[in-house]
Amino acid sequence: MEQPLVLEERSGKTAILKLNRPDVMNSLNFGLLRGLSEKVEALQWDQDVRVIVITGAGEKSFCAGADLKERATLPEEQVRKFIFTLRELFTFIEYMNKPVIGAVNGIALGGGTELALACDIRIASENATMGLTETRLAIIPGGGGTQRLPRLVGRAKAKELIFTGRRIDAAEALSIGLVNKVVPAPRLLDECLEMAGMICEAGPIAITQAKYAINHGLEVDLRSGLAIESNAYWVTIPTEDRTEGLTAFREKRKPVYKGK
Repeated sequence: MEQPLVLEERSGKTAILKLNRPDVMNSLNFGLLRGLSEKVEALQWDQDVRVIVITGAGEKSFCAGADLKERATLPEEQVRKFIFTLRELFTFIEYMNKPVIGAVNGIALGGGTELALACDIRIASENATMGLTETRLAIIPGGGGTQRLPRLVGRAKAKELIFTGRRIDAAEALSIGLVNKVVPAPRLLDECLEMAGMICEAGPIAITQAKYAINHGLEVDLRSGLAIESNAYWVTIPTEDRTEGLTAFREKRKPVYKGK
């Protein structure tokens, strides 16, 4: 029986999605994009899941970008469809209602780095390699890299990396703010699950609203961003979780949040 292109595991309230094409370094083809899209769309409405971790199957690669062998066989209109599908999926991941942690477990080039950029938090193994290498193929990043990278690391550094197509190691990725943390490879998934566990201790409605406020507020002026924050805050006020948080604080115990 053929293995699915995206594997799903559960650890408590965290869903772990593994890109499952290790024989081709988990490179992206139409099938993998469809598989990942189906998974994240389903998880958005799964009340038992509060955090999602995305990683690559195997020990060598997170995602090596687009499957160039498939790309070489596609007519121009199919290439456009592929890029559109890629961009829409990564945008969905960035704006979905739950935190997404990218566990960068090796090579992450081109679309692989763009997938990591779409995640809310990136934790990399010490052997990770990242880069937007598209200009070396006479194209540009098409999955959001030209927009997300400068917002994360600054305009000048993003231009340097995109113009040169240079690959960087995990230490440099950490130094420029491309990843949040670097850990030994055997510890990567445990580290991601520990962070996910901390997030799961917080109120799920509050996490959703905080993500909404950050994502949308950064795209507008400060006054508008503060209005977005206020509206997101108002959503949390009438919730049972807010009452539970105050009660638990008064009773000196851990709160039990239900997302209500």
